[in-house]
Amino acid sequence: MGAKLESRDLDKQRLTGAELEELIGKGDYREFLNPRNELYRTRKMKDHPPSRAEAIKLMAKEPNLIRRPVLLRGSQMVLGFDEEAYKELVK
Repeated sequence: MGAKLESRDLDKQRLTGAELEELIGKGDYREFLNPRNELYRTRKMKDHPPSRAEAIKLMAKEPNLIRRPVLLRGSQMVLGFDEEAYKELVK
């Protein structure tokens, strides 16, 4: 789409709890949880989500628990693959 991206490999450069707090802000932390992740499924997080604090600890420890990609442009954010949302983001 012609956008220049700065990428970060979360397996090599994990997000800290503080970075996750800042990224999530006042938003719903549950939107950041990846429902395809094994830990998400085995802990049945859909029906029994962890507390915000616990979710942030888990995401900092297990980066695959974070729904990706995370695209940011200013204060706008897109979580997961959403081509239409990407188009809006790069306008």
